[in-house]
Amino acid sequence: MDKVAIVGVGQTRYERSKEDTFAELVFEAATAALRDAGGSIEDIDNIVTVSNDFWDGRTISSMAVMDAAGSWDKDISTVEGDGIFGAFYGMMRALSGSFDTTLVVSHVKGSEGNMNLITNAMFDPIYQRFLGIDATTSAALQARAYMEKSGASEEDFARVSVKNHKNGLNNEYAHLGLDITVEDVMASRKIAEPLKLYDCSPISDGAAAIVLSNEQGLKRFKQEPVWIRGAGHCSDSYTLGYRDLARPRSLEAAAKKAYKMAGITNPLKELDVVELYDAYSYMEPLWYEGLGLAANGVDLVRSGDTQMDGELPVNPSGGALSAHPVLVAGLARLIEAALQVRGDAGGHQVSGVKTALAQGINGPCGQAHGVFVVGA
Repeated sequence: MDKVAIVGVGQTRYERSKEDTFAELVFEAATAALRDAGGSIEDIDNIVTVSNDFWDGRTISSMAVMDAAGSWDKDISTVEGDGIFGAFYGMMRALSGSFDTTLVVSHVKGSEGNMNLITNAMFDPIYQRFLGIDATTSAALQARAYMEKSGASEEDFARVSVKNHKNGLNNEYAHLGLDITVEDVMASRKIAEPLKLYDCSPISDGAAAIVLSNEQGLKRFKQEPVWIRGAGHCSDSYTLGYRDLARPRSLEAAAKKAYKMAGITNPLKELDVVELYDAYSYMEPLWYEGLGLAANGVDLVRSGDTQMDGELPVNPSGGALSAHPVLVAGLARLIEAALQVRGDAGGHQVSGVKTALAQGINGPCGQAHGVFVVGA
């Protein structure tokens, strides 16, 4: 079977209330990815854009950015959801044999929307939506369920926030790098019990893009490839009440697929770095369990093994807690994983990275998960 590599990556800075239009964000990220690849738009066979009508405030929102992504006279398709699922689509297009090279680009301007109103609309319109539930209040339910199952405390979640915000200080693209303490997190105002301000990610604007290529298309680019060694995705039930919120079954299934493809049997020992989607601090230890890194993710938090100098650094970029452009954040995790493998992660580079994992989510409380394992 043919192989697919990441040969170019590009990101804008993630900020609040960026003046750029959607198209300008997409153009900046796409241009950066092509420049990083050492190629041009003429080297791209097809394009995948990732957007969402609710966040963009218009129907068929992808139509507004196609030209900015360089789609003139090219096959183009769209994905509604997180950017990591756009990467899956781009990978499958390369594996199909129909296209050798693909540009995947995702964007959002979260500052121009109402997060509570928008994410309320992802719930069942008959029984749940009128309750006012949204991404944050549903996450609070999941956090409490996980606390009761694992024995995690609010201080444990605060440790994740401290780690990732501190890591964000070394990432030039991060929105909210902070030097804070557990006490600072605990003293921050309550958002939705048990989540406090510093347990929640900021709402960021920005865009990200990657260039994917099969082996045939590699000759068009100058950048050294980062190979996709394994990939998997899976979705759980739409209705929260049909799921065990304290057990991410869809992540378990997606990770198993990716590990099997990559030949990984002990991820804690065989992975060198992990970039995961931590929209809220409690998600990190919960996703540890889904990824098979620990039977109880809280133990891994308390051990310090996921710090920058630990056995398995997690979110050296600062993760979504330091920059959360919805729809873009999962693709950003994949970009950061690729940069770590290349040794190009700058101030947050982990030494000796050969194999990295990236994870993204769709839907409330991690309904769907996408997992990539990448390496040189």
